[in-house]
Amino acid sequence: MEQQLLLATKYPSSQKTRLLNVLLASSLLFNVVLLLLLLLGKQYELPTDGGAIDSLQDVAAGWSRKAAAEAESAAKYHCSGHGYVFVDTSVSLNSDEEGTPACECNDCYTGTDCSQIVPNCVANAESGDPVFLEPFWIANAEAAATVVPAWYRMSYRIMDALDINLSPELEKQIRAIHSLAGNVVTEGRYIVLGTGSMQLLNAVVNSLSPIHAQNPNPAGVVSATPFYGAYKEQTEMFESLDFTWKGDASAWIKRAESLNSTTFIEFVTSPNNPDAVTREAVLNGRNVKTVYDYAYYWPHFTAITRPADDDVMLFTLSKLTGHAGSRLGWAIVKDYHVYRKMYQYVLLNTLGVSHDTQLRATRLLKAALSAYEKRGRMRTGRLEDEKQLLFHYGYGVMRRRWQRLERIFSGSDRYSLQSLRPAYCKFFKMVTGPSPAYAWVKCEREEDRDCAAVLKSGGIIGRGGESFGADKRYVRLSLLKRDDNFARLESRLQALLSHNFSGAS
Repeated sequence: MEQQLLLATKYPSSQKTRLLNVLLASSLLFNVVLLLLLLLGKQYELPTDGGAIDSLQDVAAGWSRKAAAEAESAAKYHCSGHGYVFVDTSVSLNSDEEGTPACECNDCYTGTDCSQIVPNCVANAESGDPVFLEPFWIANAEAAATVVPAWYRMSYRIMDALDINLSPELEKQIRAIHSLAGNVVTEGRYIVLGTGSMQLLNAVVNSLSPIHAQNPNPAGVVSATPFYGAYKEQTEMFESLDFTWKGDASAWIKRAESLNSTTFIEFVTSPNNPDAVTREAVLNGRNVKTVYDYAYYWPHFTAITRPADDDVMLFTLSKLTGHAGSRLGWAIVKDYHVYRKMYQYVLLNTLGVSHDTQLRATRLLKAALSAYEKRGRMRTGRLEDEKQLLFHYGYGVMRRRWQRLERIFSGSDRYSLQSLRPAYCKFFKMVTGPSPAYAWVKCEREEDRDCAAVLKSGGIIGRGGESFGADKRYVRLSLLKRDDNFARLESRLQALLSHNFSGAS
């Protein structure tokens, strides 16, 4: 009663009416807004278990057709036979536009369709890029095609419930391809993946080196000359109190005192990069740990004489199938503790290897194995179908290239090739001729002290001997590149060795 009197005395009648109307309108508006919010909440309520957003029940059939159509559309461009169109390459003058397909031309070719030859183009044989196998995979496009769903293995781990980063199916295919080739023992051995075998180089050095707190002498990392340069480069880059680069393994053979007091880790590449020679360790003793790099121990590069069975063996997808860009390598390890250390290194370094890469590798190996299984069922020993057989195709290409090089160098007293002999291959069940990945060329004349420079003057780019801890009189030429590149290399070599080089294309 007192409040009503106060209101009546404080506000006149007209003002009181207006105030009550405002309060009433505000109350109505508040209730309307509240009702709308409740209705919207019902509309956007999260699905129940019956319609979970991660359910695949509502995925439309044919969801992969658009991606498949894009891939096939890109593949139909011929690029004059000197290039490719890929689904992720296009050019556009307007950044807002999607762009049109564009050919990526091979070395020494240019133009929108790669039909124009680059004048005075050099033969670049420096890189070990194994694209010589591109025609094989084009011929087997359907068998090796990989479809990657957008939701494929999004977790860090291959299986959430297990502490593993190696696809069980990929492990199965790795063991199967080794069994087919007969190049290594995998039964009872552990497999650890790396982002290319490059990552595994330092992983194994870390795993085999003594801990500094327990042994003040760092492990010496060595390799016999000529050696793959990455052993030196990686060891020096990651050098620590636990290990250091000690150079040519042969220099330590007679230094028994050092071998008895210091751990040595010897890298042995067999067949060797750069000279394709079959190798064994040069050091031995209780403190010597040997790591065999078998990147090229496959039937298309060398005769398989026995299944290797060493403590630590390194392999890479790049030299097996040619897919260097997928970055996949693996180590086959006898000792569980070494395996766990390598596994932990990779886990801490990159959290494992890309699941997409593992899927692609699985598909590639399955395709290669399936072709040989089919051939076995047909019970034929004929080689007519080498386009479907990875090792047969690869060996055929590399063998023909080596034979052509041998003919070019055969009459020269100024340049020489490494000497390689035929050997019985247990995979092919016959004697096979050399089919190396590289030519190891030596300039024989006294005045030609820098062989890489001499070849460069003839329009040929190679990798100088000093990159392999060897004399500059040597140069490595890659035989792994495309047919266009090898044809250019062959032409330049013929001109150089016949003393007719004129600098013209």
